[in-house]
Amino acid sequence: MKGFADHLREQRWDDHRYYHHSRINQSLHLVSALSFVCAYAIAFKDPAIAALIGWLIAMTSRQLGHLVFEPKGYDTVNHATHEHKEEIKVGYNLHRKIVLMALWALSPLLLVLDPTLLGMVEPHRDMGGFLRNLGYLWLFLGIAGLLFRTVQLFIIRDVQTGLVWATKILTDPFHDIKLYHRAPAYLLQGELIDRSIAREHSR
Repeated sequence: MKGFADHLREQRWDDHRYYHHSRINQSLHLVSALSFVCAYAIAFKDPAIAALIGWLIAMTSRQLGHLVFEPKGYDTVNHATHEHKEEIKVGYNLHRKIVLMALWALSPLLLVLDPTLLGMVEPHRDMGGFLRNLGYLWLFLGIAGLLFRTVQLFIIRDVQTGLVWATKILTDPFHDIKLYHRAPAYLLQGELIDRSIAREHSR
């Protein structure tokens, strides 16, 4: 069995080389990563506000990059079709991400239908209260999404794969800053596709 660090490195490389060719996508991931780091810091003091930042800014910018700007055709660098990459994706592929984002978009209706969320929160009295309760709901959704896929990977793969993936997700913001901090500069120079992936792949 591969070591934990080696497995983590492999998952990160596969994610980068398969799903981060676009410099626009990389730049949006930088925005997302910086937002997530801010959310992590705020979470210790105000988890509801942290969840609002995480979903409204970090998650939307991240998934916008994948859904809109990332090429969906045949990947000549990795010699793989988009369908093949979707099939072998360890974590949330685009189909699973669409389902997760749909649940996120529809989740405010739960607070409209039941302001107490089955007695788990104090009913809101104003918009500020609604947003705070929504933050708690989105915090729960984020944790549930992470745990669901982790346990699913325990079952369909193995425990190490699930733990490595969960570690990758939680540390992605810091790794993305390191990986994509130059993406906006490359984009301003007119480079829309990251050519370094092909160079790294050929080594």
